[in-house]
Amino acid sequence: MSDKSKFLWILGVFALAYWLPADSAGVRSGAVEALAMLHEYAQEHVLLCLVPAFFIAGAISVFVSQQAVMKYLGAQAKKWVAYSVAAVSGTILAVCSCTVLPLFAGIYKRGAGLGPATAFLYSGPAINVLSIILTARVLGFKLGLARALGAVVFSVLIGICMAFIFRGEEEERQKGFAQLPDDGSERPLWKTVWHMASMVVFLVFANWAAPKVPGGVWESIYSVKWYIAAAAFISTLGSTLIWFQKDERQEWMDSTFGYALQVLPLLFGGVLVAGFLLGRPGHEALIPNQWVASLVGGNSIGANFFAAISGAFMYFATLTEVPILQGLLGSGMGQGPALALLLAGPALSLPNMLVIRSVIGTKKTVVYVSLVVVMSTIMGIIFGNFV
Repeated sequence: MSDKSKFLWILGVFALAYWLPADSAGVRSGAVEALAMLHEYAQEHVLLCLVPAFFIAGAISVFVSQQAVMKYLGAQAKKWVAYSVAAVSGTILAVCSCTVLPLFAGIYKRGAGLGPATAFLYSGPAINVLSIILTARVLGFKLGLARALGAVVFSVLIGICMAFIFRGEEEERQKGFAQLPDDGSERPLWKTVWHMASMVVFLVFANWAAPKVPGGVWESIYSVKWYIAAAAFISTLGSTLIWFQKDERQEWMDSTFGYALQVLPLLFGGVLVAGFLLGRPGHEALIPNQWVASLVGGNSIGANFFAAISGAFMYFATLTEVPILQGLLGSGMGQGPALALLLAGPALSLPNMLVIRSVIGTKKTVVYVSLVVVMSTIMGIIFGNFV
């Protein structure tokens, strides 16, 4: 960051502090909510969500060969293979919009094409099997089915649009990867796959949420989640010590630390801003909850767009969007805007946008966010007209 940029940031913070109406009830509640959201995020999402994700991202950068990434997700890979892998990977991971960020950065910097990489970026938090099932059970089968179909189609369409819009820049970026020499790794592929899979299993099961409705297969899995997570952790530790050299492990730690330094400051800053403006579910912040609910009734273009843009900037932890929507629907929210929020909200957030910008730049981030919001709005209008 240049000295001029630093000065402008300092000037902006000074102006905000100078003219901030500190005695306002909205400002005070927003400040409380900002700290409360950061506290909640640190307790619930950093140690078991983000930290494992950083290690996975670091492992992708160090242990996964460039040739493997290029083969399945690169610009020269078959389109149906690249986008299928991106969508399926997101379905398996079932992470939130912030946990997916280091994973996205890892595959993108390793040579994945912009299209498949952004398809993965959307699919990770949006095509969440648990959330889709919970949506169908709590909010109704039609809304659950529409969310599932919309998320799958969106992940592919968004990736294709991003690849087409920035095709010129992508061609230049991919030339750089094509010129890199083979890494010369002699390690069997199955060892790398086992190591990566062990970390993914730990990430998934360590964050497996308790089912909202007792009974069934989800509760059975939840009852043994820590046994599975512990086995995955032991497998990760053992394979790391046995199959990787000391210098490789050090390189992995350095890469993991680098991703953490890149993501966490922006993420925490975004959480503070989101908490100050919108607050946690069920808590009032600077923007009153009644304003949101009153603007998303019916099925107008404005209602669907407002639901999509509001969801895009709010932060939803995995599965929390369902009870939030349940409350909004009870307050008069239309079915169309509900779907628009479900499609845009879990996949985006203000913290998420800040980090994406640091990986792919401002222009690509604006286009990506715009595609998600516009597509969510259109899908909401269509769904609202049918139901």
